[in-house]
Amino acid sequence: MKTAKGPAGRPLKIGVIGGGSTYTPELVEGLLQLEKSVPIERIALMDIDERRLEVVGALARRMADASDSRAAVDLTSSREDAIRDADYVLTQIRVGGVEARIRDERIAIEHGVIGQETTGPGGFANALRTVPVVLEIAADVSRVAPGARLINFTNPSGIVTEALSKHSDLDAIGLCNGPIWAERAISDLMGVEPGQLHMEWVGLNHLSWIRGVRVDEREIIEDVIEKAIDGGFLAQFSPRLLRSLRMLPSYYLDYYYNTARVLEAQRAAGKTRGEEVREIERRLLAAYADPELEGKPAELAKRGGAHYSTAAVSLIRALELEEDEQIVNVPNEGAIVELPTDVIVEVPCTISGGEARPQPCRPLPAAIRGLIQAVKAYEELAIQAAVEGCEETAVLALHAHPLIPTFDIAECIWEDIRRAHARYLPQFG
Repeated sequence: MKTAKGPAGRPLKIGVIGGGSTYTPELVEGLLQLEKSVPIERIALMDIDERRLEVVGALARRMADASDSRAAVDLTSSREDAIRDADYVLTQIRVGGVEARIRDERIAIEHGVIGQETTGPGGFANALRTVPVVLEIAADVSRVAPGARLINFTNPSGIVTEALSKHSDLDAIGLCNGPIWAERAISDLMGVEPGQLHMEWVGLNHLSWIRGVRVDEREIIEDVIEKAIDGGFLAQFSPRLLRSLRMLPSYYLDYYYNTARVLEAQRAAGKTRGEEVREIERRLLAAYADPELEGKPAELAKRGGAHYSTAAVSLIRALELEEDEQIVNVPNEGAIVELPTDVIVEVPCTISGGEARPQPCRPLPAAIRGLIQAVKAYEELAIQAAVEGCEETAVLALHAHPLIPTFDIAECIWEDIRRAHARYLPQFG
């Protein structure tokens, strides 16, 4: 276990790498709420796109002013300036921007494979572009902000966090809004407060299942499944599947349980999700530029990432102030006995004393064990390919992914990825 970041004992500096993201107002809203319990001196927003940073950063400053915050909001294109002396560094970058995402999704669909930014070929191409850059960020953090905690939101979050764990000296934590979204949705479904629920969550980032739900120590997973079926919650999954599994799959398992149907829908759509996101971001940036706007607009909900700030703020508060249980991405350390100890898993963790410790999980049932192990093997190979720049490993990683049916297709997808993103893949020579 690497050296952990403990309570700062002073007002915090929080550096945000990728501060020009359209998600940033959601994050800033949460940080301004956090300031009520944890003093924040400075929020440093950094981005290489100075135009976007100016627009998003101006809104962030208006939000801070409207909330009477004492925190200064700095805007910079210098990564070192944003990181220097930070207590927390949050990464939310997209190497190649939304245009790279669109190309990823189209390449996959052209080869008869699901196109998605974090799953399958799209997630793989994203990882190859992103892992080297995030490792450069980690090196900067180690050099100019020793002791800072890195919290990773950058997708594919599990792969990026595992690369940080294996190839940097930082004790990073990966974060996703999925668990908090699920907790809120189940709370609404069952008519209870979120704090009353305890979810038994197991798996990897974007490949997870809820194996149990307890309220006041009473197991209610069967009731949750029946109410979910009756209410159309998780309607993409058949009632028979939910009842057979006796678990609730995460949304992303739609790509695995309903592969043919999802691919058909993507082909029929005429445009990718990335193209939809590009249009949403255009409208959001136009809204953010309004000098009268002092809060996140309703349009942001269409971008995805609901409860993003809640996840980040809850984690920082727990690391700084009090013990808590949260579902985050951390080294396995034996929590899931069917996986290597050094890989990243997404499981309930005890947050205490500046550390996130994974809680032991029950043995995996056969119905999900093979898929988790297969996807984890793909992730390990993807990280190796991204770090070493080895083409043979890149093709093996693609072929290992359960959504890619043959080695020939894996080879063809790799060639298209390499051609499309050559400028972002210097490690492959």
